[in-house]
Amino acid sequence: MAAHRKPRQRSTGGNTARTAWTIALAGAATATGFNGTGHAEPQLTPAQVKAKVDKLYQEAEAATEKYNGAKEQADAGRQRIRDLQDQAARKTEKLNAAREALGSMAAAQYRDGGLDPALQLALSEDPDRYLDGAEFAERAGNRQASSVASVRKQLREIEQLRGAAHVELTSLKSRQAELKRHKKTITGKLDSARTLLTRLTAEEQARLDDRATRSTTGARDVLASPGSATAQAPNARAAAAVSYAYAKLGSPYVWGATGPNAFDCSGLTQAAYREAGVSLPRTTYAQIDAGRRVSRSELRPGDLVFFYSGISHVGLYIGNGQMIHAPNPSAPVRVAPLDEMPFAGATRVA
Repeated sequence: MAAHRKPRQRSTGGNTARTAWTIALAGAATATGFNGTGHAEPQLTPAQVKAKVDKLYQEAEAATEKYNGAKEQADAGRQRIRDLQDQAARKTEKLNAAREALGSMAAAQYRDGGLDPALQLALSEDPDRYLDGAEFAERAGNRQASSVASVRKQLREIEQLRGAAHVELTSLKSRQAELKRHKKTITGKLDSARTLLTRLTAEEQARLDDRATRSTTGARDVLASPGSATAQAPNARAAAAVSYAYAKLGSPYVWGATGPNAFDCSGLTQAAYREAGVSLPRTTYAQIDAGRRVSRSELRPGDLVFFYSGISHVGLYIGNGQMIHAPNPSAPVRVAPLDEMPFAGATRVA
């Protein structure tokens, strides 16, 4: 009878296959959707590669400015240590001379037998003459006491100098560790940028390079001589800085470099004003405070122009909304519009 008919068994093989396929899909979704592994990175367009590379360069430059600041402080610390060591050496030499004088005085007392003055007076054949001598001896004793006090003072001063040198050395080691960290960050960012650029075809890379070359060549054409810019400069020092920057168009960007043949951004502005007889700090975030702040509408050739919220980039204004700057490892020192990057402020240093 139908009521007692055995139910039809389902195919276990089909279920197993479907179950395995479902598990495989779930595993794939988990692998790609949750942790991103097992999923090929999407192909970036040349514009996207350029945007990523530019961001990496900007981050590397921010780290470069921190490196420059730490290096400046480390160099100053080394000089302070040398100065302290020189002072300690001079004081040690003076101390040794004072010790020798005390040694001579002690030897003379020993040869005289160190007799009690009253006994020497009693035994003296000429008491009046002895009293004159005793007065001299008392004065000599006072001088000896003063010499001993001087030696003690010099010892304390030398110990203080050594203590200060130890503090400076500890600070220097900290700066050196900081330099190492910043250098690692910089090289990591630049390596990532280079890796991204390898994704571009030779033709795409050539187009990017050609754009940078045209910018530099065009700058030379526009500024056949820097006369128009220097004429508008607020003074002779600013004009000299503009002339120097113009002469360095085409020089390579090298992080940490301050010329004369390669520069990073703050290295270029520092070198330009050094040539003009003005000493600028090493870093962008110190250079912005090295003169009088001016608004964008007040800009004149020779003013320093700064970019990004962290003040991590600087250029030298040359008029007509343009600057000369050392951009990044992908391009040499060149002319660029101020609008190329987010403007942060400007300073007139001369």
